[in-house]
Amino acid sequence: MAHRVGTIGGGIFGEMHIRALTQRARLGDIEYVGLADINSELRGARAAEYNIDVFADFNDLLDMASPDAVTIATPDHLHRDMAVACLERGIHVLVEKPMDTDVDGCREMVAAAAESGVMLQVDFMKRHDVYHAELKRIVDSGGIGDIQYGYAWMEDRIEVPMDWLPSWASNSSPAWFVGVHYFDLIRWLVGQDALAVSATGIAQRLKSLGLDTYDSIQAKIIFPGGVSFTVDSAWHIPAGNEAIVNQGIKVVGSDGWMTVDSQDRGARGLVSSIPGAPASMLTPNLGLFKESTEAGVPRYSGYAIDSIESFVTNVAMLERGVADLESLSGAYPSGKDGLEVTKIAVAVHRSVEKGGDLVSLDSL
Repeated sequence: MAHRVGTIGGGIFGEMHIRALTQRARLGDIEYVGLADINSELRGARAAEYNIDVFADFNDLLDMASPDAVTIATPDHLHRDMAVACLERGIHVLVEKPMDTDVDGCREMVAAAAESGVMLQVDFMKRHDVYHAELKRIVDSGGIGDIQYGYAWMEDRIEVPMDWLPSWASNSSPAWFVGVHYFDLIRWLVGQDALAVSATGIAQRLKSLGLDTYDSIQAKIIFPGGVSFTVDSAWHIPAGNEAIVNQGIKVVGSDGWMTVDSQDRGARGLVSSIPGAPASMLTPNLGLFKESTEAGVPRYSGYAIDSIESFVTNVAMLERGVADLESLSGAYPSGKDGLEVTKIAVAVHRSVEKGGDLVSLDSL
């Protein structure tokens, strides 16, 4: 019998959840039982486009649709209560990154999952990028020796906070919204928890436009053995930048190095979006998300989809008794991973507030 899956939060990335899950429902892998969102206009749009049931309150989704698993794609600072409510009912949860913007909130979610014996997975989708998977394979096989240092960058165009998230960008920051992607990726590559962080940040351009948040934050993350990584995160890059996000990572080891440039993947040009429109530079990232049509129905692919579908697969193995939580340990970004990434991000912001002072993660 197919297990029942629902979604809380149907905004820009919540729609990615709907795409991935309705796709699996068409294949008979799950029964998609609906979307909960407080925005009535958005509910109507998603119901019409995807032919799904919708609910105004997430508790109605839980009470009326009785899901076995739920994915959560609400604004970051709202994850905690919804996730805990699901976990306490024995519902498996996939929550968008960051798991929570508060360390205690993460601990509460981890404890609720453990108490109920259900899975808590975090959607750190960068692990599913095939280039990052290859980087992980090279690191783990000793292809660059022992990691010594590295740096990463993820810089969004200004439309992300201004147009995508105007109602809650002031409750976030570039480190929370994009930096956590690389905080997790780096932990995954290094294979150890971070020890301490120092960081600086600037709040200027976005403040002048009415958003009370940082433009950019630069963090240095320190790991055992002297290993360190610098991570630059920003979301004030001018609209003229040819990609919506400029991003990449370089890892340097004792015997070699590896770089993954996630903006320029080899396809680049001067392109008009529609005939007759002014041309602009374009570097498409089809690895993230691609929509096509097969047999007359939409087909979604890319690592943003793969990451969500991995949750479906994990839940299926648990529900059918093929695996248990212990045997799946390490195979997906867990609540423990989410907690450690939130600790890094909280330390980053504390360091920024203290003018760059070193903040130990043991203090959190």
